[in-house]
Amino acid sequence: MELKVNQAALILETNDEGEICVEVASPDMDGLASGLCQTIARKLINDEVFQQELLTMLEQE
Repeated sequence: MELKVNQAALILETNDEGEICVEVASPDMDGLASGLCQTIARKLINDEVFQQELLTMLEQE
């Protein structure tokens, strides 16, 4: 997938230990879309309760 200048993507991955890895991709890492994705990524990384909610959801799948 090729992103436009005004787009950004949040890339989530889980590893074998059940940890969530987060990356942000964007052609303009200083743009608004990238900033929003970076804020969401920080929330994912720093909020253990939110991480657990996501992992619980994944386990139910």
